[in-house]
Amino acid sequence: MTADELDAFWSVARHQTRTNPVPGYLGTFSGEALVPPAWAFGATPEQADELIQLVLDGTKTATASAEWDYVHEDEQLPRVGDLAIVLDGSQHPRALIEVMRVDVVPFETVDAEHAHLEGEGDRSLEHWREVHRRFFTEHASHDRGFDPAMPVVLERFRVLYPR
Repeated sequence: MTADELDAFWSVARHQTRTNPVPGYLGTFSGEALVPPAWAFGATPEQADELIQLVLDGTKTATASAEWDYVHEDEQLPRVGDLAIVLDGSQHPRALIEVMRVDVVPFETVDAEHAHLEGEGDRSLEHWREVHRRFFTEHASHDRGFDPAMPVVLERFRVLYPR
């Protein structure tokens, strides 16, 4: 992904979704000042391609992350209203999303509704737990390992602009 490609995507997306007319404190438009963070779902290019397709199809409207990764990386948790540009496996921008809801719950209490909204596999809670247990173990940035009581950040989002 080049900065020019990201800027071009943001320019079109912010105008198509009317996210640009938000006045800032200094008389500028905040939507024009900052390009939202850009990232891909999953840990591999193949996962990124599979998951962005689920987003673009409208099947995937939620995601989950290990809170311990946010703490380890000193990153702020997502907030309602946050925007993000989602990339495909080749690092090309494919969608602008908005966070609609954020909850932090123990892994073991994630429910079937959330698993269904993530849209992966057969969309069952059993599938979600198996896949996420493995993902949170194999791709953690922290060194705490997996724990069924570990805090998980659950996000619901909507697509504002698909490409």
